[in-house]
Amino acid sequence: MTLLTRPRLLTFAIAAAGAVLFLLLHLPLALLLGPMAACLVAALLGAKMQDAGTLGTFMRTFLGVAVGSSITPETIGHLPDFALSLLFVPLFIVVIGAVGYPLFRYVFGFNHPTAWYAAMPGGLQDMLVFGEEAGGDVRALSLIHATRVLVIVTAAPLIMTLYWGIDLSQPPGKPALDTDPVQIVLIIFAAFAGWKIAERVGLFGASILGPMILTAVLSLSGLITTRPPAEIIWAAQFFIGIAVGVKYSGITWRELRIDVGAGVVYALILAAISLAFFEVIYLAGLAPALDAFLAFLPGGQAEMVVIAIIAGADLAYVVSHHLLRIIIVILLAPIVARLFR
Repeated sequence: MTLLTRPRLLTFAIAAAGAVLFLLLHLPLALLLGPMAACLVAALLGAKMQDAGTLGTFMRTFLGVAVGSSITPETIGHLPDFALSLLFVPLFIVVIGAVGYPLFRYVFGFNHPTAWYAAMPGGLQDMLVFGEEAGGDVRALSLIHATRVLVIVTAAPLIMTLYWGIDLSQPPGKPALDTDPVQIVLIIFAAFAGWKIAERVGLFGASILGPMILTAVLSLSGLITTRPPAEIIWAAQFFIGIAVGVKYSGITWRELRIDVGAGVVYALILAAISLAFFEVIYLAGLAPALDAFLAFLPGGQAEMVVIAIIAGADLAYVVSHHLLRIIIVILLAPIVARLFR
């Protein structure tokens, strides 16, 4: 498939314009939210866009490397400290499902498989595959989950900036010029090799989990000693913003009213549930406020990793909670869906 198609070049131009606008306006996470917002607006105006394909997937791999490089012997020693907090994740999923399924099934009128997989806070691709196999509406699922991610990922930086006063304009790492070239080579190797190995063995979320696991091994062995340079993380943000925004390409007014409307309502309910769990975790002293906040926001895995990196949160804590949530949903959602259909 041709990399530089006309719709793809248009998409890159629209995304770049959005990023520049957000930078000029000094808005938080300009390289993530700018492309996301610009592509969304362009889609609503009828622009024919296309995602970044393999290049976009490859750029996600560096987020896995960023997480893996934060896993050190000291981090491993702190893993038992996460145990009590992790116990809340299954309850979190049950509450979300108990609220989300009736909302989609009886309020918005989706059929059983669409309502079920729309309510599940799992990975987008996995929920689309499961939903399609069960006879769900894949387009509706795509728009609902994209909207969930869009709303949560847009709201989170605003909350962190306004409530905690966190400066999200700080570089997410050292400049490339200040990074050892050998480390950059190892980072690129871990990103690509981890992705392809994970893809080969059929691991879910291969583009992030594969590089994360391989980089963690290299980090624990002392070979990788730094995160990807700031420029790489910025580029990853840009392509992730595109990936969310272009999901609205070709949207109709009916889809906007029903599917996106349902997604917005659900995202707001999810945010309220997440904040309730955040309060419990924080007040119980199980985690610092920022870490608990990011760990229980069910945005996309890649998007939440970006925000955690830039906010300076504990990556191991945040990612372990998102990973457990996704694993539970992937393993149990299809089984429960068949039991209650």
